[in-house]
Amino acid sequence: MVKVDRPPANAFVAKARKLYNPIGFSKGYNFILFFIFAGALMGFTLARFQYLDYYGIFCGSPGIGECYFFTKGVEEIGLIIHLGTILPASFLVCFQFVPAIRHKAIMLHRINGYVILALSLVSTIGAFMAARHAFGGSLETQLGIGFVGILFIICMVLGYINIKRLQLEQHRAWMLRGWFYASSIITLRIIMVIMANIISAGDEYYSPRMCAQIDYTLGQNRTLRNYPDCDVFYSGENLSKQVLVQGKFGSGGNAMTAGTALGLSFGPSLWLAFALHAIGIEIYLRLTPFEAERLRSISYQRQQEAGMRNPGRAGLTADRLGDATTWKPAYDACPSHDDPHELSQYNGNERM
Repeated sequence: MVKVDRPPANAFVAKARKLYNPIGFSKGYNFILFFIFAGALMGFTLARFQYLDYYGIFCGSPGIGECYFFTKGVEEIGLIIHLGTILPASFLVCFQFVPAIRHKAIMLHRINGYVILALSLVSTIGAFMAARHAFGGSLETQLGIGFVGILFIICMVLGYINIKRLQLEQHRAWMLRGWFYASSIITLRIIMVIMANIISAGDEYYSPRMCAQIDYTLGQNRTLRNYPDCDVFYSGENLSKQVLVQGKFGSGGNAMTAGTALGLSFGPSLWLAFALHAIGIEIYLRLTPFEAERLRSISYQRQQEAGMRNPGRAGLTADRLGDATTWKPAYDACPSHDDPHELSQYNGNERM
């Protein structure tokens, strides 16, 4: 449990400390941020664990037609791999940001980290396999999934390299970046629904869909009634026939038009959500320079003890790779190992 020397500002803060100090947080705003972002990721993940019943729940009904592509071929395998690995990884990673686990159960933190890293890499490969037809498979959707996925892998790899080099502040920064990028899928859902409703109001947005997919979603009678050009599909003249489907989400549409509206919205929503998360995490990292400096001072000590060259900058730091001023330890800001209470207080200030 973290012990804070500062007196509470009021009675509410005194009571709140009894909640967040036992799990390792010394700052209330850090706990609030953890509760919001890790809580959102945990809730989103738990709500989607039911999709592990792939053929019963996820693709148990035609829905909006997506499973036409995800019940055969590479897309099916890729999506099963993705769901089977990213959901456990997203659940486990929430515990990586609990300070008490990092301080008191370091071995658990390490093992959990390796498991998450392996699951994350495999899940990203699965996402790439399924990207071709995800929500219509438009070029901006495929590019967005590929872009975010590659950045996620890069962040995981850089985080791993830095922790192996005992560069703690860089490990923290890259792991936070990676999971904030990945969590943009939550914000994406919100933006996508809003955008789908907006474009549905204008009756001006259309997208091509295969008659085979429409038949899978609506059945032959409704398909021919709404899209008579699909008769060549049923006659066998053109099995790859496509027709324009209006993007219509909500009243006045059907499952196929709703899927089209969501498909038209998915790509732009992905890029916007990613931009918001990428900017947000950089703001957070720049507003917590003390934490980065504290972790770098600890890195300096550990790298010295491990006999590494360039202690304090043995990992991938800006003063090694760029033209930043060479970092030097601020000894007065770093606690002495001879004072266990001081070291405990120092570690207790660790943020998310």
